[in-house]
Amino acid sequence: MVNKTWRIIPRPLLETILNNHAQHHRVPQPLILHGPRGVGKTTLILERLLERWNTGPHLTGYVDFAQPIESHHPAHGQSFPWTSWSNCPPPPLPALQTQLERCLESMAQTGVKLGTITSHQIFTTLNKWHGLNATLRRILQSNSKSSKAALSDKVSNSVLWGRAVCAVSARLNVDEVDGIVEGGKVSMEEVAYFKEAMAGLRVAKEVIRVQQGWRRNAVRDLNRVGGFSRSLANSATDWPCLLLELLSSGAEIDYFQPKLIINNIEVLKHAVLTDDSTVCGSLYHDSLIWRIIALGANERCLPVILVTSDSYYSYRAFMDFGFPDIFISREAFGWTPQEAKMHMVDDYFSPSEWNVVVEVLGPSPRHLFELYALKQSNFYQKVMDEKGSTFEDIVDAYLAFLQVTVVNPAMDKALSLLQKFANDARNGKIPKDRLRFGAPWRHPPRTDNPALRLEWAKLQLMDFVQSLVNTEFGVNYLADCSLEILDDPSCVALVEVGLLYAQRDPSLFRPITRVLYTYCLPQCGSNIVVSEDAGEPGF
Repeated sequence: MVNKTWRIIPRPLLETILNNHAQHHRVPQPLILHGPRGVGKTTLILERLLERWNTGPHLTGYVDFAQPIESHHPAHGQSFPWTSWSNCPPPPLPALQTQLERCLESMAQTGVKLGTITSHQIFTTLNKWHGLNATLRRILQSNSKSSKAALSDKVSNSVLWGRAVCAVSARLNVDEVDGIVEGGKVSMEEVAYFKEAMAGLRVAKEVIRVQQGWRRNAVRDLNRVGGFSRSLANSATDWPCLLLELLSSGAEIDYFQPKLIINNIEVLKHAVLTDDSTVCGSLYHDSLIWRIIALGANERCLPVILVTSDSYYSYRAFMDFGFPDIFISREAFGWTPQEAKMHMVDDYFSPSEWNVVVEVLGPSPRHLFELYALKQSNFYQKVMDEKGSTFEDIVDAYLAFLQVTVVNPAMDKALSLLQKFANDARNGKIPKDRLRFGAPWRHPPRTDNPALRLEWAKLQLMDFVQSLVNTEFGVNYLADCSLEILDDPSCVALVEVGLLYAQRDPSLFRPITRVLYTYCLPQCGSNIVVSEDAGEPGF
């Protein structure tokens, strides 16, 4: 038992649901796989499903938007924080764009090799959404000095497209052509056919790049004033959405069935701009999801699975993007205590150890993995060699680690969010109707005093945590008609930093793990010290 290797335990019901969705070559809706952190969503995708979804006719692109974030978790050696990704430095938006586009381009090239994506199909799809005449002329004129005199105003878009494809096709190098036809004997006609399709992809990308260049000044002004423009937002997502449409239309049952998994989709919403080449992260995020929804509703889209631990996607995203069933929702909460006991006892923990673990930490898979890794470490042997030491001492050390490295930094971030709310209210950035009547949080300090704002924020956060603990986290914001709680800045802050999770069904606010409920959050609430002139508490 001491040296037993940790194994990935199947989740038959959830795997069956996701497999049934992925078996379709085109679907009308994207699927959101959401749930608190640490329940095994990413592990399920990477260890149980991804390999199977890349066999036979299936091709799955996997994009993890959290990959560029440098936040190394000590227990994993990988970037998996316990709380929200918003607590980590946000990645640059161009890096995320490149990551998504490279994945889709690789999938599109596979479609070209299988003959399901052709140059004519690329032209038809591109011509449906983009004016091509002026753009293709610009491309041809930039590639050849003599083409300017040869082009007539009466030349059709299809002729211009053919000329542009021929020009690009002639510049494809030998390695690219060999990459298209590798793995078998192919006739010269087939080589030319595949070569034309690959050139068509390049021309389409160049068309979109040129048109984005024409909008650069408008995008710069939009980023400067912080406004909204659907056309400019859509121009930023033109290339990935064109590839999605090509892959969807080229999908065939039992021949070419592409799928796309985007993990940590919430990171895209908070990505930062490094220049004015594109719109801000939130606009890019909304445009990408809107167009995936539209493609599915209008023409059917390849299966797109969005994986997230942000509770915004459990309910609020459905309303922001239209109605409660606009996405397919699959919520994962990990194991029940009985399921975890069946898998853990005797293999990884003794019955007496398990009683301690399930009472203090609960059945969270990540807690169990991290505690087991600690149990295998030299630290465990050192502690157990001390006279009078027990397994409870290891659990206490792990709780202290969570308190210092997870909860305390997240609570500090929540306090800063509350102080920002108070400052925004003083500067008139919060609508007056939201602050008119009711709970004390609607009456933040009116003076520009950072010390008083901090004390007010501590008091509001302490009162909210204690009140939520007193209800045993039983606030059902939908069934109890308690939607007002969603306006409380303390609630918003704790959800944003990832200590609380607003689940979809039933619609309860819950800590992401049991240990936050039984130990960390109550202790945090009782340890916050406020002065007497901080104001009145309120839930």
